[in-house]
Amino acid sequence: MGWWRLDADTLARSRFVVSPFAETFACLKLLHAGVGAHPGERDWLRRQLPGYRALLAADPVTALLVRAGLGRDWIADFLTPTPRDGEPFPDTLARVRAVAPEDAHAHLRLSLAGPLPPALADRADLPRRAADLLESIWQNGVRPDWERRRRILEADVGVRTAQVSRGGWATVLDALRPGTRWLGESRFQVNRHAYPPRAIEGADLLLMPVTPQRHGWVSWEDGARYALVYPCAGTLADPRGAPVPAPLGALLGTARAGVLVLLETPLSTSQLVAITGQPLGSVGRHLRLLLDAGLLERRRTGRSVLYTRTTAGEALVGAAAGEGDG
Repeated sequence: MGWWRLDADTLARSRFVVSPFAETFACLKLLHAGVGAHPGERDWLRRQLPGYRALLAADPVTALLVRAGLGRDWIADFLTPTPRDGEPFPDTLARVRAVAPEDAHAHLRLSLAGPLPPALADRADLPRRAADLLESIWQNGVRPDWERRRRILEADVGVRTAQVSRGGWATVLDALRPGTRWLGESRFQVNRHAYPPRAIEGADLLLMPVTPQRHGWVSWEDGARYALVYPCAGTLADPRGAPVPAPLGALLGTARAGVLVLLETPLSTSQLVAITGQPLGSVGRHLRLLLDAGLLERRRTGRSVLYTRTTAGEALVGAAAGEGDG
């Protein structure tokens, strides 16, 4: 397993950061995998994959760079500069463009665990190619709905910050993503890979949520800044809003029916507020009425309360969708 050693002062200074660059790189990983974890991701992939694949088909060098850079167990470091607090996307991207070609080559050899393919070995433009691809993903796939993504990420940060206040850092670190665990004795397990431990006492530790649900990584900068990127608890719904069958909207009201449709997967109140854009009071009223009607159930996970549809709720949504399709 890979773990970091950090002292109490480093842990006390740890903070959550929302990064548009991290979100964009997570979307690159999602495009590379080509498989969504939930309907919102699958819808996004349906819209974005054709253009992404056409771009790589027209540029085999960049396609090979993506495969080499993402590797199997290690991401080439120059692709994941550690974002800084409040750093705009163009500024982080500029740091990718500025990477020396020889450094990019060294990082790729590490991610490949071997020599570079001949098509990449003598190229000085790999940092530029990587930056151009990430800029394309940002402009076409992330920036158009960045404000909605940002609300979802900030809701996750709010929930986890409250968890730190109530249960301490160990409670939060244990639940960030599969493979993270507070081991005690100043040791934080960051993944399940057999990497050597790192001493990060005195460094900045940043925790960064992203909306893609299967993708996380670690990065660091000159031994002074370390980041752990993890999937946030709230999922990204269709940017047009989850489709609400007309009969269901007529029965419950469009806003309340939209909440019921979204709860195909468990979500907290704050996550629903972030995803729907509805006020907290409105979401709370919808949840109470849906609970009273037996269409939802709630359960506690750690310090969070998550809502999801009951069998009756599933049947109602399914019946309404079937009637709407007819």
